[in-house]
Amino acid sequence: MAAAWQSLVSVHQRIVDNGDKRTDPWLLVYSPVPVAIIFLVYLCVVWAGPRLMKHRQPVNLRVVLIVYNFAMVGLSAYMFSEFLLTSWLSNYSLLCQPVDYSTSPLAMRMASVCWWFFFSKVIELSDTLFFILRKKNNQLTFLHVYHHGTMIFNWWAGVKYVAGGQSFFIGLVNTFVHIVMYSYYGLAAIGPHMQKYLWWKRYLTSLQLVQFMLFLLHTGYNLFTECDFPDSMNMLVFGYCITLIILFSNFYFQSYLKKRKEK
Repeated sequence: MAAAWQSLVSVHQRIVDNGDKRTDPWLLVYSPVPVAIIFLVYLCVVWAGPRLMKHRQPVNLRVVLIVYNFAMVGLSAYMFSEFLLTSWLSNYSLLCQPVDYSTSPLAMRMASVCWWFFFSKVIELSDTLFFILRKKNNQLTFLHVYHHGTMIFNWWAGVKYVAGGQSFFIGLVNTFVHIVMYSYYGLAAIGPHMQKYLWWKRYLTSLQLVQFMLFLLHTGYNLFTECDFPDSMNMLVFGYCITLIILFSNFYFQSYLKKRKEK
């Protein structure tokens, strides 16, 4: 037992020692332990929440959801503009962009928006809590829990080791998608009378699939070319995108194509 503990401590020390020293002082970045605790608490909430709500009435969160979703639109718009402007001013390449680990203003600006993008993934765990409180358990799918639970680890690693460089491409595209997505959720939260304006839900899922295909192509290209960006990160993103494409394609089929065929 003592040897196993020493091995675990040694692995943890290597993880924290090899990170980007610029981002180490920032909230939740230095060690993976806080993010791991958040993840475990999240899984506990997913398991216990529906059981605790089973004999209770759904909570009316209409106002909370309107404020939350449009606040997320604002945060996503801020991050999108920061990714776009900072990459533009830094003359970033879309094909291959190494990380600038300097403390120059633009390098720190890019690292900062990468941290905000990571932290937004922690905030987005609230989506699951809202489903539970509203007793929308049918939306607590494996896809939902898997996507939300794993994104905090993926982007913790991004901020810890590659806060900048071609990581910006994922942040840029994903924040744009989230502007559209949270706009949809915000409008839907206003009330049933908004449904006639929300005919484009199906295309939102298509947009999500397109972004994963873009990430797959982007990282795949860099795996087979000479680029001073860690291949380990590219392989992580590449493999993760494959799982998301499979899961989202299944969701699209079950939600739209299969139902249309049945009708």
